[in-house]
Amino acid sequence: MDALPLVALVAVSAALAGLARRTPVPAPLLLVAAGLAAAYLPGVPDYTLDPHIVLPLLLPPLLHTAALDSSYLDLRANARPVALLSVGYVLFATVAVGWLAHLLVPDLPLTAALVLGAVVAPPDAVAATAIARRLGLPNRITTILQGESLVNDATAITAYKVALAAAVGEGIGWAGGIAEFALAALGGTAVGLVLMVPIHWLRRRLRDPLLQNTLSLLIPFVAYAAAERVHASGVLAVVVVALYLGHRAWQVDFATRLQEEAVWKVVAFLLESSVFALIGLQLPYVVRGLGRYGTGEAAGYAAGVFVAVVLVRFLWVFPATFVPRALSPGVREREPGVDWTAPVIVGWAGMRGVVSLAVAFSIPVASGGEAFPARNLVLFLTFTTVIGTLVVQGLSLPPLIRALRLPGRDRQAETLAEAQAQSEASRASEERLDTLLADERNALPGPLADRLRTVLERRRNAVWERLGQVNELTGESADDTYRRLAREMIDAEREVFVRLRDERRIDDEMMRSLLRRLDLEEAAAYREGGPGRSGPSGR
Repeated sequence: MDALPLVALVAVSAALAGLARRTPVPAPLLLVAAGLAAAYLPGVPDYTLDPHIVLPLLLPPLLHTAALDSSYLDLRANARPVALLSVGYVLFATVAVGWLAHLLVPDLPLTAALVLGAVVAPPDAVAATAIARRLGLPNRITTILQGESLVNDATAITAYKVALAAAVGEGIGWAGGIAEFALAALGGTAVGLVLMVPIHWLRRRLRDPLLQNTLSLLIPFVAYAAAERVHASGVLAVVVVALYLGHRAWQVDFATRLQEEAVWKVVAFLLESSVFALIGLQLPYVVRGLGRYGTGEAAGYAAGVFVAVVLVRFLWVFPATFVPRALSPGVREREPGVDWTAPVIVGWAGMRGVVSLAVAFSIPVASGGEAFPARNLVLFLTFTTVIGTLVVQGLSLPPLIRALRLPGRDRQAETLAEAQAQSEASRASEERLDTLLADERNALPGPLADRLRTVLERRRNAVWERLGQVNELTGESADDTYRRLAREMIDAEREVFVRLRDERRIDDEMMRSLLRRLDLEEAAAYREGGPGRSGPSGR
């Protein structure tokens, strides 16, 4: 097998994703556009999505890293709107879009149209979260979009299996469909609940960070495969396990957390970049498969399905937002008030992605000796819906948010809350230190004890300083200036260590040990900078 096309795909995708970070265009959109442009370039090989690779090998790690970054408490607080979107909306969209497609496309059986409806029903986990975070949407909207995208794939895949069984003549009825859905949902959740505690127990007892992170990389695949083995939802199993591990990540040692965060950022970056480029590269394949449908005719059907997908989401989002609040005083008390702008954003943020395409590619060419009705057209309509939602909705979402003047996250309030939390933690730490130093067994020389107090004071003051005034000459806060000067000092030390190594006064092993200490100090300085300050690039 020639590995060069795969290496080229990953390398070019990563480069384009890195370029997107320096432009106002969200990375998913730039990657899809690049894939579309490259699809017909001479020398570019055919890249065909294989559902046997995408679903079990690409989907689990993407879901795992998204769930690790999610807040279990926020998702629990917004369980009602998340459930209405991830379950209720997906089932509604399956039926509504399928029925409209059946009316729009001549000779498209209703069963095949329902397969199409199930395929295009779930918004994409990666696109929704990436764009929401980049735009700085209010935390509740981001949580709802993220929660929806974590669970909706399970609903859509189950709905697809039921619709496919009906389309190929397996005669599954309402009772069978409900049983299939219950098995997938309850079974996937149960598998996740069974696995999460022993996996976390094992993570806490492994002392080698390399072994712990090797386990971390295996977890999503194990959870997915275990659930699918018993015909349950692998998606739900992965999400349940990841939410539990993310909620209890503080119980794992610091070295594992530092490595795990770096490892999963790299994995997610490479997979997300490659996946969106792959979407665009599918264009030649789906166009060649149109067969008896002309390009103009198919384009007309594609426009109709795209409009149906967009309208059906709004038809669900607005009633799901306001009807429960109108009927239930408890909902009005528990959830903050919303106006019409929030459901507009949620309705318009329904970008589709690689899961829809992968599921569409898994539609059998034939079953029982008969060809699946209009399979190539369903694949084409799925592709155009994914591209249409990513490009049209993705590009128009930022100006829509600006036009609606939707309030962003209150950074000042977040910094104040962070400072208050740090102050309370510092008081507890100082009390613990006084208690320990009072014990003769913990006696330290004065300078070392003072150093502990100085480090503690530095952490306590760092967040408060971000609330202060900025330097009129540089535009920096005192904390920014402190970190910049600290970095200059660390750079000076680093240069000396390298020079001493080159002069053979210390060996490479000693230099690496000394440099690692400096790296940890520099990383700590940037982490104290708060949200969005994880490194020199601002990421």
